[in-house]
Amino acid sequence: MKLEDYPQITIIMRGYSYEQALLIIKILREYNHKVGVEVTTNNPDYLKIIQDGNKQYGQQVDIGVGTVLKIDQAKEAIHAGAKFMLGPTQFGDDIFELAKRENVITVPAAMTPTEVYDQFERGADIVKIFPAVTVGPSFCKQIQGPLGSRKLMAVGGVNLQNAKDFIENGVGYLGIGSNFFNKEDLQNLNEEGLKRSVEEFLALVP
Repeated sequence: MKLEDYPQITIIMRGYSYEQALLIIKILREYNHKVGVEVTTNNPDYLKIIQDGNKQYGQQVDIGVGTVLKIDQAKEAIHAGAKFMLGPTQFGDDIFELAKRENVITVPAAMTPTEVYDQFERGADIVKIFPAVTVGPSFCKQIQGPLGSRKLMAVGGVNLQNAKDFIENGVGYLGIGSNFFNKEDLQNLNEEGLKRSVEEFLALVP
């Protein structure tokens, strides 16, 4: 996957059932790669979701893996078809080397200017500011003064109310978990309601 093709919005699928996850991936076919999905490793069937999602909709939706903490998780997810990987912490050189070899986008996490700089130096494609709501949108703008323009993703507490603020402060990408969908829509597999949520977030990005 090329970095320029990476979607601006990523739905973080943590705690989704197999049926819910596949329905979301199916719905996203309509949005021309503008929204990707990250299936976290603490979902019991995350590899099956990645594999089956790719088999059915992989040409129309970008599917990656999240909560990558160990090299074995990265290897298994790539084997299942993950096109990108996100983590809640920094990545080690072993994960960067594997991703480069396999042409997989890396999005490790950082919370300080030093960590952000270090992860880009090691080869990160995008650095995830996590938890973003803790440091706030202006943090993302301020660190890009001394560090230069950087590809940053805001993750952690991002919602419809603050998403635009992050974008206006120099964040190029958003990762949204439990704030993305209405819980009832998800539980009831309500396609119309789920689509409405996707469109509300898409209306916020340039």
